[in-house]
Amino acid sequence: MHISSQFDSGNIRIIKADSPEDIVLAINPDNQSEFYQWFHFRLFGDAYESHHIKITDLAKSAYPDGWQDYDVLASYDRQSWFRVSSEFDGDTLSFEFTPEQPSVYFAYFIPYSYERHLDLIADAQMFLDCEHKLLGQTLDGRDMSMLVIGQPGEGKKNIWITARQHPGETMAQWCAEGLLYRLLDEEDGLSRKLLNDAVFYIIPNMNPDGAARGHLRTNAVGTNLNREWAAPSAEKSPEVLYVLNAMDEIGVDMYLDLHGDEALPYNFVAGSEGIPAYSPRLKDLEDTFKQTLLAVTPEFQDEYGYPKDKPGEANLSVASNAVGQRFECLAYTFEMPFKDNDDLPDPVFGWSTQRCQQLGEDLLVAIRAVLPKLR
Repeated sequence: MHISSQFDSGNIRIIKADSPEDIVLAINPDNQSEFYQWFHFRLFGDAYESHHIKITDLAKSAYPDGWQDYDVLASYDRQSWFRVSSEFDGDTLSFEFTPEQPSVYFAYFIPYSYERHLDLIADAQMFLDCEHKLLGQTLDGRDMSMLVIGQPGEGKKNIWITARQHPGETMAQWCAEGLLYRLLDEEDGLSRKLLNDAVFYIIPNMNPDGAARGHLRTNAVGTNLNREWAAPSAEKSPEVLYVLNAMDEIGVDMYLDLHGDEALPYNFVAGSEGIPAYSPRLKDLEDTFKQTLLAVTPEFQDEYGYPKDKPGEANLSVASNAVGQRFECLAYTFEMPFKDNDDLPDPVFGWSTQRCQQLGEDLLVAIRAVLPKLR
């Protein structure tokens, strides 16, 4: 029996693994940070033998509530991922698994590898409506890539979408992939209409270093990018600096920042009610977006979410608040679950890549609804 995590986005620490009946593991924190929650490892052992696995020291993890009612994800082929029933006692997550093949992978959520990210960028740039722009390099020397969909022109709106500021929130990039490919579909009437009226600026992976390193929340030097938008720096947060500079150069009429929430089993948005620039116009845009998405898909709801900021009390280091204030535009943080959507549960797969991708496609309908009102 062997447990390994020396691969893209791998993260686990072996406490004890002498017997399949008593495997004890722990999660490594992000580099230069105390955040930890993301795990991704491979178990190699005897097929059809029961393995009892415990992941410990979770009371001190980034979001302990995220382990309540959470089921581990497993895959034999790294393509199809399914849930494994798990139990959490307040500090230890326990599950029993009898593999049907010698090798099986386990992860906190379905991984989105750096290689798949590179494939996405390379494939998208082959479409006529897409231009690949290199914004710069990360602290580990990886490329920061932006995809520009549509042809800039007079009167066209600038729609910005970022995903995966927090690298362990892989559902964000799966969602961005679904949105991107529908937007690039030349036979899709909605996409054709959108590209007549707008240009999309999409950064599918804001944090490639953290993603490859197996981090939950930070970049290579332990910086939480979604707290850097007030004053990003080349030393701590070049990823944000590149994107904000590009936004200043091009302009922003609407912004979506895609994320995942560890604890809440729902899809929801967090708006910019607390920014000084908030106005009836922005509220109307937010309401139109939400009402359209509620009509389009049962995967979205507006009952559960984060508490709304009081007027003038928004944290302007958070991306959606910072961008909403800077450009006086509609700016939403869009959250998806690590567990499942409790309004539409799937006990076998939970919240899945297919559902992320479909939700990404559906987001375009809500974007179209607000587009005529943006300026």
